[in-house]
Amino acid sequence: MLLFVKRKFILVVLLLVTGLVNSQDHKHIRIQSHNDYHQKTPFWTAFTSGLNLIEADVFLKNGQLFVTHTEAEIRKENTLEALYLSPLNQITSSSEDVHKELTLMIDVKSEAITTLDAIQTLLKKYPQVIHHPYVKFVISGNRPNSDVYHTYPDFISFDYHELDTSLAAKNLAKVDMISVDFKKYSEWNGKGRLTHTDYDKVTEVINKSEKFNKPFRFWGTPDSKTAWRVFLELGVNVINTDQPKKCATYVSSLNHRTVHAKISSKVYQPTYKYDNAKGKVKNIILLIGDGNGLSQISSATLANKGVLTLTQLKHIGLIKTQSADDFTTDSAAAGTALATGVKTNNRAIGTDVNGNALENITELLHKKGFSTGVITTDEITGATPSSFYAHQKDRSQKNEIANDLLKSKLDFFAGGGLKTFKDLDVKKSFSILNNTSDLNKSKAKRVGLFLSEGGVSSIISGRGNMLAETTKAGLQFLKQKNKPFFLMVEAAQIDSFGHANNTEGIVLEGIDFDRAITEAIQFADNNKGTLVIVTADHETSGFSVSSGSVDEHKIEGGFVTHDHTGSMVPVFSYGTGAANFMGVYENNKVFEKIIKSLK
Repeated sequence: MLLFVKRKFILVVLLLVTGLVNSQDHKHIRIQSHNDYHQKTPFWTAFTSGLNLIEADVFLKNGQLFVTHTEAEIRKENTLEALYLSPLNQITSSSEDVHKELTLMIDVKSEAITTLDAIQTLLKKYPQVIHHPYVKFVISGNRPNSDVYHTYPDFISFDYHELDTSLAAKNLAKVDMISVDFKKYSEWNGKGRLTHTDYDKVTEVINKSEKFNKPFRFWGTPDSKTAWRVFLELGVNVINTDQPKKCATYVSSLNHRTVHAKISSKVYQPTYKYDNAKGKVKNIILLIGDGNGLSQISSATLANKGVLTLTQLKHIGLIKTQSADDFTTDSAAAGTALATGVKTNNRAIGTDVNGNALENITELLHKKGFSTGVITTDEITGATPSSFYAHQKDRSQKNEIANDLLKSKLDFFAGGGLKTFKDLDVKKSFSILNNTSDLNKSKAKRVGLFLSEGGVSSIISGRGNMLAETTKAGLQFLKQKNKPFFLMVEAAQIDSFGHANNTEGIVLEGIDFDRAITEAIQFADNNKGTLVIVTADHETSGFSVSSGSVDEHKIEGGFVTHDHTGSMVPVFSYGTGAANFMGVYENNKVFEKIIKSLK
């Protein structure tokens, strides 16, 4: 019974792991557990990690096949039968357990002919293994002359180490793969990149191997993430590794973590006419990229031909994001710090550490005669937008937050989540519009625009240019009131895709955010006295830009976590008083600097 449970567990792990490896867009990839017997649990570590090529060095002594690199290292318990054939016999006893190609590479270290005869004799003791349709045995290391390959039984094939020697068809049919020594062509250590000379040499070798129409392998390769990626890109079919779990995870996730950006942000070149101008600030546009750390910004920049409208801004600072009760903030505490100037506990919306309501910037500026608005690609009751109008102890109090919106001082809102307001008479407080284009025609005092019933669509799922269009229309709506105004614009889904460890979503949402930033910067150039601030509430996922291509709009992303991190995030500023936002400071100081700029 225990054995049955173990097998079922292994099957589930393999379905989850190896299914991803085999779904790659690359040629069919084999990952080889090099010198597998050095692992703490030979065979099983590789097998449960999803590797489909397992290597065992074999030495024949006193009629017994030991798994070892040299005769001096022989240990009596480490036999080919115990470490590899018994496990193979175990998993092939159920057809469910082996559901993809699995190769045992036997690297012969003793004399070729007698050792191979002993291997054949031993393998024949396991008929269900050698006749299994998905299990293969490949002989490497010391091998017989290639002109006798065809004389060996069907369950034996060979690793061929030549590129120029022609083989008779009957012997070529017995070749499973072509392998050569990487160090003959390059001394690359797997860091940085291949030199141009080495790249040409390695590419030439791979091209030569294609005439055999067999999988190609280098041995003696560097063993790093960079090396694995480079060999995949070059078209190598077999990746050697001494790190089976890490390599399998990396290769299986590479396609998911690599994106070619399918949208772009048309970069606007600011005039800088009013940039850091002295004088009175009339309008404030605060743009928040939820979860948008420096690497997220870098990925969007590099995928957008190396430039964004955002990267044209000259005044840059960094803010620390820790909440009052935790090293790592959530969006509620971070949004509240930005909106009220007070650090609070995670999950709190517009309240202090004791649950008391804090005056937020829209309420304060309403008293000063400002119009105010909020735009988000989240539901309007989401943590960041609600921090600018609501007062609740916990972000989960959705109905209470919705009621706070109706009681708020906002003149304009746009976001998702109409269904939350089904039982509320939202039309008593706001004139509800059907689409963004209606904003330009509306003469209503207070206007609301629901972008969706529930959550707002992402760029991947077809949102289009909605954020930039709504930002542009919202700015014009507030401008026509002939009053100073404050507008907060949130690009919420950079964070969502960070939590999902989805590179494509991060990159596309970041590029889309820049389209909204462009509208804000253009407005500032055409309306003296406008201050634009672009920042984030926190960083999400520990995102990194591992590799890519500016010309191909290509980004490979990496992730540390599925959660927020404590990293500082950038703050960019443009327009009147922009230099006030430079430096390194706490996130609640953004509020103070905005208020100071108004004075």
